[in-house]
Amino acid sequence: MNTISIAWIALPFVAGFLIFILPKLDRQIAMLAALGSAGYALQILTSRSSIELLLLDNFGVTLVIDSLSGYFILTNALVTAAVILYCWQTEKVAFFYGQLIILHGSLNAAFACTDFVSLYVALEVSGIAAALLIAYPRTDRSIWVALRYLLVSNVAMLFYLVGAVLVYKAHHSFTFAGLRGAPPEALALIFMGLLTKGGVFVSGLWLPLTHSESETPVSAMLSGIVVKAGVYPLVRCALILDEIDPIIRVFGVGTAILGVSYAIFEKDTKRMLASSTLSQLGFMLAAPEASGFYALTHGLVKSALFMLAGALPSRNFKELQQQPIDRTLWLLFVIAGFSISGFPLLSGFGAKVLTMKNLLPWQEIVMNVVMVGTAIAFAKFIFLPQQPGVNTKPIKQGFWLAIGLLLGTLFVANIVYFEAYDVKNTIKAIAIIATGWLAYLAIFKRTPLKLPRIFEQFDDLIGVMTLVSILLFWATFV
Repeated sequence: MNTISIAWIALPFVAGFLIFILPKLDRQIAMLAALGSAGYALQILTSRSSIELLLLDNFGVTLVIDSLSGYFILTNALVTAAVILYCWQTEKVAFFYGQLIILHGSLNAAFACTDFVSLYVALEVSGIAAALLIAYPRTDRSIWVALRYLLVSNVAMLFYLVGAVLVYKAHHSFTFAGLRGAPPEALALIFMGLLTKGGVFVSGLWLPLTHSESETPVSAMLSGIVVKAGVYPLVRCALILDEIDPIIRVFGVGTAILGVSYAIFEKDTKRMLASSTLSQLGFMLAAPEASGFYALTHGLVKSALFMLAGALPSRNFKELQQQPIDRTLWLLFVIAGFSISGFPLLSGFGAKVLTMKNLLPWQEIVMNVVMVGTAIAFAKFIFLPQQPGVNTKPIKQGFWLAIGLLLGTLFVANIVYFEAYDVKNTIKAIAIIATGWLAYLAIFKRTPLKLPRIFEQFDDLIGVMTLVSILLFWATFV
């Protein structure tokens, strides 16, 4: 199994190399790599095995692949496969597919890391590949957004690298467990880098602009899986070290509140989805034990939502409320919106029930309120006017295949936590969603309030990162 694991890690990078040599087979090679990851993840999840690979044992450089990794890897595989299907009939060239599959491979590696140095390499490779995909249209706007993403990411990872060195200095090991007994500033610097990379709390306010201004398939990748590369090590650290768990949970609750607040008042469809991603990342951090399943359900639905939003005639909710959209498109929005809001019959319901089950008592009330906020935010899509046969943007067959893969898996994934389906959980979920819809129709549909975007400016983002590091220093010293 160790040989298979090493081959699986290398497969996407080999595929990326082959795509540049055999550009006429770019889609096929990329899809085979994604399917290989999906098969490997399913094997890990069904066998419930745990694999540990010692790369440099004396330095604590190890890879661990278990059920937690399996969920993140499966999400990566399915989202990547859906994006390839979405782009299949477009004019994307081999460079796009090559970078896409390199991004896929670097994310796989990140989801297997349990040490800070190999994680650093994986995150840096994924950051470069993501920036190249963002800049793919080669417009002035896309290049600036890509450079902004790269600069913020690299600054964050510099802080992270200093923290990793401090961990090694304390234990002569880079392992995640080395945070125990390391200087408090090591934890603060590492977590500040990961919070920014993952788009968590106020450090993640770079996320709405970056995700909304990227092309639709790139937005689907960024929100569906890329940001989770920063969340995964935070979750892993919380599960390894009991003293880290409370800090992660606090940031999870804060992130959920911040993200849903922006999502409720956002007037732009793609920015609203990006703000929702910020909120959903908070759910993963608020209950680390349930984060794997939650990452899967969120990654699938959010990628589908970005693809659906790309097919709308406008990004402005006010304009969409004045003109009906195609009923088939609307029904797909309803399915996706129901899942992310936690409606029964879709795996988002089970993920939310499992998350709430693993919350601490002080978190429950706040996160229930956030769930109502999520229902309010997605009511904006559900209550759009619709009728059959309305012309929208031209939709190709690859779009339907991608949406079918993502939404179909949301139904299948119910088997993961079928125990969620009892009367109490079902009634609670329906009541929360109904409360959110009533609040939207009575209050939020007509409110002109719009939250400020001042902290999205590049200079302010760097300042916010500094403030978050100070907060982390305070948390670790206390």
